Order: sequence, then structure tokens, then C-alpha cells
Amino acid sequence: MFHQFVEMCSRRMRSTAAACITVTLACGSPMAAFAQASSAELPVVVVLSTGGTIAGRGGSSTSLTEYKSGSILGSELVDAVPEIKQHATVRVEQIANIGSTNMNPGIWLKLATRINAIFSEDPKVAGVVITHGTNTLEETAYFLNLTVKHDKPVVLVGSQRPATAISADGPLNLLNAIRVAGTPEARGKGVLVVMNEAINGARDVTKSNTYRVEAFRSGELGYLGFVDSDEVAFYRASTKRHTARSEFDVGKISTLPKVEILYAYAEPSVDAIKAVGAAGAGGIVFAGTGAGGLSDGERAAIKALGPVESRPVVVRSNRTGNGRVIARKEYDAEYMVAGDNLNPQKARVLLMVALTKTRDLAEIRRIFREY
Repeated sequence: MFHQFVEMCSRRMRSTAAACITVTLACGSPMAAFAQASSAELPVVVVLSTGGTIAGRGGSSTSLTEYKSGSILGSELVDAVPEIKQHATVRVEQIANIGSTNMNPGIWLKLATRINAIFSEDPKVAGVVITHGTNTLEETAYFLNLTVKHDKPVVLVGSQRPATAISADGPLNLLNAIRVAGTPEARGKGVLVVMNEAINGARDVTKSNTYRVEAFRSGELGYLGFVDSDEVAFYRASTKRHTARSEFDVGKISTLPKVEILYAYAEPSVDAIKAVGAAGAGGIVFAGTGAGGLSDGERAAIKALGPVESRPVVVRSNRTGNGRVIARKEYDAEYMVAGDNLNPQKARVLLMVALTKTRDLAEIRRIFREY
């Protein structure tokens, strides 16, 4: 069905092109010169494809939940939206073709390295778009927010419905992401996530719904802007350090330190803490109760892992979804780091990157304040 959709779009594009040729010849202007002039004015955007629902294929047009992610190539996704050609000159590279539940730090590093190379080697490129599955999209976005070394826009985009679905949201999301990547107003805003006509910052955004198309939101802080038919409109920007102002350089790193997330709840078992310590994790992020609280049993189990110099670095986040986790004397005395308003998965990403530089707690606390 997807190929039928592509063919339908191609027929429409050929029909539109034929009409344009007729009008151009009637006016006495060479079509080739017109096309060259138009192409020269458009921004160059590179699309890096990694798979996900946006590249998913179902058994029928109503298969909205039963489908295989990463079944369609990025070049096919772009070709299926001929309107893109009105807004940018696009190049496509296939980085992976997986469901985002299988996203991993190896691909994160590959993406960061490739994006940095694209911006360094080709000054004509206005921005980069990454097609991605939605389940872990926010983690990839935040990792790139910390490790891309340029201020040109990097935009992640996905969809909540597969490409073969009736009323698929991927085509419009992709078009809007390319529009954002090509606009000068997006420069310096950090890594962005464009879904459902809204622009989110990588640090703040999270997936907040299982299937609804308006799943991506930024909690209390809200969207950075919107993508409407008339323009890309920004209303705010993050004040935290990112991209060109980031101190992190992963260009020569092949692996990231291991950091685990543990979830706090009433009367928790401490077996997971013991297992994580025994497995040699470099860090633990707690999705703590309330404002990042841990039980007496959890705190005792952390102490039992050994001297602070050799045990995992512990960051307190929270499971509430909004609000800051702030430093408190009792936890500071136990060598824990306050995670500010980063959700657990974002706190994990920042701790992984921080541990590539240092294990000094004072430095890690600074990093969590600044990023």
C-alpha cells in the first residue's frame, strides 16, 4: 500500500510539473533556468533516517497498532512527500532502520559524529533532520543536544501512526521538520523535536501518551513554538547550555559509561540496587518519589555498595513528571546529586555524558545545574 501511496504522490508531482512547464513555455521563459534558480534559493537539509513508526508498515490501512517499525527507507519517506521540494533541497542518509525500543548509545555516537561532520564539511547545509521512533526519541534528542558542536538546527521527527495507516501523521511531521531545519530562526535553539505542528526543545520534551498524535509535550515549560502554514514561529528558547556551548566532545569515544535507572515505590526491594552495583554500573538514576525521595532501605543499600570513590554515582530524579529535584543536606551528605527538572531518562543521558569527563561529585553537580 505504501508503494501505491508513493506512486500516487509521484503522479501528482508529474502532473504539477507538466502544468508548470506549460505555463513557463507560454511566458517564454526556459524551464531549466527557472528550476535552477528555484533550487539555488532553497536551503539544503540532510535527512538521517533511523527507522521507527514513521517508517513502519502495517498489514492494512487500519493497522494503527499492529505494524513493523523500520520497514521503509528514509528516501522513500521523503519521496512520498513531494511538497518537501518546495521548501528544501534534501539529501537522505540511512543510519539505521530499527524500532526505537532498540535504539542504543552506539547509534547515538554515530549520529553525533555524522552530524558534526556534515556541518563541518559542507557549509551549504542549513540543518539536519533525523527520522526516529517515538519511544526513545527524547533520549536521542537530548544526547545530541549535549554533543552536537554546531549551532545549526538538528530536528528529530517521528510519528504515532505507521506510514501505511489511514491518516498517517508522518508525512506532515516530516515536512514540518524539514521546514524548521531550513529556517534561520531555528539556529542556536539547540536540538529540536517537531511533532503535531509543535516545536519542543530536546531538554524539556517527553512522550506523554501511548497512541495520540499530540503525545510530545514539554510539561510545565511548554512548547518553543509552532509550525503553521504561513511560517515557523518561535516564542521562547532554552537558557541551558547545549550544542555549540556544550563542553562535551564524544568524537573519539566508542562507548558510553553504563548508567541504570531504578524506580522508587512504597516498600521497595533493594535487590536491584545490589545487582546494579555488582554489575559495575558507573551510575544510578533514581526515579524517586515526590521530590526525589528515597527510602531508608534504599539509602542503606547504596551505602553498602562500598566507598563513594568506587560505587556508582547516584542522581536523584523523580517520577512525578514535573518539578525540580533540589539539593538537600541529608542527601548531599550521602554523596547524591540532585537532578533538577530532568526526567529519569534525561538524567541518565546527562550522567552518561558527564562520566566521560569526570567522577568528581562537585563537577557533576555543576554539570546538572548548567545543562
